[in-house]
Amino acid sequence: MPRMHIALIHPEIAPNTGNIGRLCLGVGATLHLVHPLGFSTSEKAVRRAGLDYWRHVSLREHEDLPSFWRWVGDRPAHLFSTKGEGGYLDCPYAPGDVLVFGCESRGLSEALVAERGAWRIPVDGPVRSLNLSNAVAVIAYAALHRITVGAPGKSGEGA
Repeated sequence: MPRMHIALIHPEIAPNTGNIGRLCLGVGATLHLVHPLGFSTSEKAVRRAGLDYWRHVSLREHEDLPSFWRWVGDRPAHLFSTKGEGGYLDCPYAPGDVLVFGCESRGLSEALVAERGAWRIPVDGPVRSLNLSNAVAVIAYAALHRITVGAPGKSGEGA
C-alpha cells in the first residue's frame, strides 16, 4: 500500500506534473491524474521530456472527475486550496490518505471546496499561491512527517 495518494485534478503544465511524479517516488506515493490533462503522458512525450524516472512512478489516470471520486469511495480525501479554511498542519494525515490538488490556473472549484472542505497553505505578500509542484511538496512532506513520526510534538527518524 502506498504511504499516500497524490491526486491532480486537470493538471495543465507537464513540468509541474513531472516534478510531482519525482516527488511521489521520493515519498512512496501513488500519483493520480484526472483527465482532461493539458499535456500528453504518452511514452514518446515522456521520453522527449527527459523524464527517465517516469516508468517507476506509481501512476493511475482517471478519465474524469466522477470516475476519480468513485475510485476514492470511502478513502479519506483531503483537498488543498487557497480557498481552504484550516491550515495544512492541522490536517489529520494518515497512511493511505488521498491528497487532492487543482490545476495550476484555477485550483479546485469553489463548489468542490464548499462541498468537501479544504486545507490551505498560508502565503504572505503579493503572492496569491505557490506553484503547484511546490504546494504538493509542502503538503506531501507534512503528511509524510505525520505518517512516519506521528502527532505534532513528537520527534524521530524521518522528521
